[in-house]
Amino acid sequence: MGKIAFVFPGQGSQSIGMGHGLFQENERAQKIFRTADEKLDFPLSELIFNGTQQELTVTYNAQPALLTTSYAFVKELEEAGIKPDYTAGHSLGEYSALVASGAISFEDAVYTVRKRGEFMEAAVPNGQGSMAAILGMDREALSEVTSEITATGESVQLANINCPGQIVISGTSEGVKLASAKAKENGAKRALPLEVSGPFHSELMKPAADKLQGVLDEVSIKQAEIPVISNVTAKPITAPAEIKEKLIEQLYSPVLWEDSVKNLLELGVDTFIEVGPGKVLGGLIKKIDRSVQIHSVSDLDTLTKTIETLKGVQS
Repeated sequence: MGKIAFVFPGQGSQSIGMGHGLFQENERAQKIFRTADEKLDFPLSELIFNGTQQELTVTYNAQPALLTTSYAFVKELEEAGIKPDYTAGHSLGEYSALVASGAISFEDAVYTVRKRGEFMEAAVPNGQGSMAAILGMDREALSEVTSEITATGESVQLANINCPGQIVISGTSEGVKLASAKAKENGAKRALPLEVSGPFHSELMKPAADKLQGVLDEVSIKQAEIPVISNVTAKPITAPAEIKEKLIEQLYSPVLWEDSVKNLLELGVDTFIEVGPGKVLGGLIKKIDRSVQIHSVSDLDTLTKTIETLKGVQS
């Protein structure tokens, strides 16, 4: 077996009840969820287990909820002796990756992403920004389209470069609408509007990035024990100053997910463990390289199965 990467989902993967089976069975997990409640002075675990999907999906709830759930599963993998050679996360998931890599404490991270969510929600008034998935167009051609629309005064950029043929654009509602139409004129197969509360990973998030800097200035960021693949550069980072700088840039820069996965493959990774709710990242990784091993750890069954499989391979 080659190297292992833990990968962590971002916003959109949250669901009511995530992590509940683990919470019921496991004292370590109970402590993690309660730590989040205390740090935020808010009953986050109650919202995750018994709230409404609508409330959980609000950015400043979804982000700490996903981080907390992912971290609870990370601790179980660690306890079983499964450690990654690299970590990576999609957008919000990068914070889960940094916690798993020992660069940021869980308490600091859960507080930071709660504030990050608040800043992102506040950066652009509701309805004035949006995002859309463009299918079947390469990034150079789509980048030309977004640049052309932005030049007319309606800001729109590439936001998530997920896998070949799937790129998300982000910007003003009108900019995204115009760019979607032009992309289809220029050969894109489909343009799907996304149900999000703001234009994430676009220039319109710069006010949120300025505020996030103030929070990160108060947080202790240490040398990462395990290299983290940065969303902004798709390269491994470990130094505290660079981690902080890239977390700020990440808010208004595209998530280079396809590049990140390709770089992990070049670094010798052949086993990816998606830690946390959903299987979105596993699906994207398969579209980048079908030959790799992908494990999803999102509940007690998949946790047990992944541990048994990997222990069998390693023994």
